[in-house]
Amino acid sequence: MVESIMPPIIEVEGLNFYYGDFRALHDIHLKVVRNEVTALIGPSGCGKSTFLRLLNRMNELIPGTRVEGKVLLDGVDLYDPEVDVVEVRRRVGMVFQKPNPFPKSIYNNVAYGPRLHGMAGGSELDKMVEDSLKASALWDEVKDILDQSALGLSGGQQQRLCLARAIAMKPEILLMDEPTSALDPIATSRIEELVKELKKDYTVVIVTHNMQQAARVSDTTAFFYVGRLVEVGNTEMIFTRPSEEQTEQYITGRFG
Repeated sequence: MVESIMPPIIEVEGLNFYYGDFRALHDIHLKVVRNEVTALIGPSGCGKSTFLRLLNRMNELIPGTRVEGKVLLDGVDLYDPEVDVVEVRRRVGMVFQKPNPFPKSIYNNVAYGPRLHGMAGGSELDKMVEDSLKASALWDEVKDILDQSALGLSGGQQQRLCLARAIAMKPEILLMDEPTSALDPIATSRIEELVKELKKDYTVVIVTHNMQQAARVSDTTAFFYVGRLVEVGNTEMIFTRPSEEQTEQYITGRFG
């Protein structure tokens, strides 16, 4: 595998993860390069989403879980007891599988986080909301209805609103857990175009079951199978010249 010349923003070293006595992830080593899109692929239940949630400590919300190893963000271990988990989740934003807007106005969905954290107010908050909606390619569709409920938007619009809500917190990294699985093809295409645009300003890690999507949007692809990272590398190489037979079998549809 050819190493990227760009420095990694995330380095995962010797990561093991347990649900009670069950070991869900085995000795994961992975580097995520700044301002790239990294896709995590593999069959259902192979540990992709579990791994993704470890990057912003979301798995801590599940009782009985345990982490071994290191997840370094700019050289700082996110699991160090001194690290503030709230700050971790501000720096590492997340968009989930199903759109989950708050039952509030479109404006207040985006403004909620910055307001809660005292990041902005007044005209500064207005600009932050506008900039976030523009970054998620939603501004032109909602600029005249900002006071209306977010629940009235279409599924695709709701997912872009959730993306705007994450962007408003000014994260360094955006995690996306199958963000298009509940969307129609047109809305899926919009999100994919957005992902490619967003890497100019953010580092993106995306879990997807759709191998064509991984091939379209990512720079690096990591293939997970039964809790192990089988192979990681340049996306074109993974899809055309994988090193591991398991990867080739999955890519060509022989299992999974």
